[in-house]
This record gives sequence, C-alpha cells and structure tokens, in this order.
Amino acid sequence: MNLQSFNAVWSGLPLANAVTMPNTLATPKPMPVPALESSSLSGGAGAALRFAGYAALFDRPDAGRDVIRRGAFRRSLAVLHVSGDVLPLLWQHRPDQRIGWVEHIAEDERGLRVIGRLDGTGALAARQLHDGRLTGLSFGFRTVDSRIVTLPDRRNGRELIDVEIFEVSLVGRPMQHGARVHLIS
Repeated sequence: MNLQSFNAVWSGLPLANAVTMPNTLATPKPMPVPALESSSLSGGAGAALRFAGYAALFDRPDAGRDVIRRGAFRRSLAVLHVSGDVLPLLWQHRPDQRIGWVEHIAEDERGLRVIGRLDGTGALAARQLHDGRLTGLSFGFRTVDSRIVTLPDRRNGRELIDVEIFEVSLVGRPMQHGARVHLIS
C-alpha cells in the first residue's frame, strides 16, 4: 500500500499542509526510508509495519500541564521540509533505540498527524502494536516559544506556541492520553 492510499484509508481526506520528507519545494517526492530491513510480526520476511496516528493533540492539557496550540509545529516542519531531514521513530524516547522512521508528518485540525514505519529493529514494538498492547505516541521537542496560562482547573500550565520537534516515539504511556496509533498496516 503506498502512502497516498494508506492516508486515504485512514482519513478519507488528503493531508493539508503535509510534509513528506525529504523533498524539494518545487517537486514533493516520497520519503526514502534509510536501509529498511524487512520485518513481519513473526520476525520473518515481509513488509515493514506501518502505522498512522497522532503524536500530539491541539488545545488539550497533557499530564505535564502543557497545551499545544495549532501552528506550534509549523516552523519546525517547514525547516524539515527544506532540509530534507528524516525524523527518527524511537522506542520510549530512547535515542539509542531507533525502531523506524517517520514517513509523513503534518499538522491538521486535530493535532500532529504522523505516519511511521517500523524497520527490522522494531519487531517487539510491531508485535505489541498488532496485539493492541502498545498504542501511545509522543514526540521529543525543544520549546522555542511558550507562555504561562491558567487551565480550566484554575492551575497554571504552559501554552506551547512554537516547538522544534526532533523525534517521534512509540510509548506505553503518552503524556497526552489521546495521542495514539489509530491505524496499522
């Protein structure tokens, strides 16, 4: 299944303002995934496991009291678009455990939408995704611009206005409960 049909199955709508990495501004090209080994749920030969989901949801406080605003990723995604850099897919935010690559990433009205591919190093994650035991998504970032806000519970939180994203992770417990994998292929 190619990226376009995978996206169509997931949402029925094309991604607005999508970034398919790497590419040029004039001619977007599908992102090559570096040195993918084949992987299947049984660990044998076959296609690498792909998934789609949200690594962040807009306008909802997470467990750390951060609220991500629409447009917070815009600058960072534009930089990725121009540079052609590929975001790694990590296991539980561990930089020493890369399990795949992010093929597609974009902001939509709901949040930060991602399509990722697990490579041969992600066999355990693939099994857990397939069995429904692992569904959490998260992202590693550096805050560029934020401000303190009062949340609905009258406690202070942080509004993230501009962030620099540097990885996406499959996690057991996402900081934002609704940040989940929604489709596996």
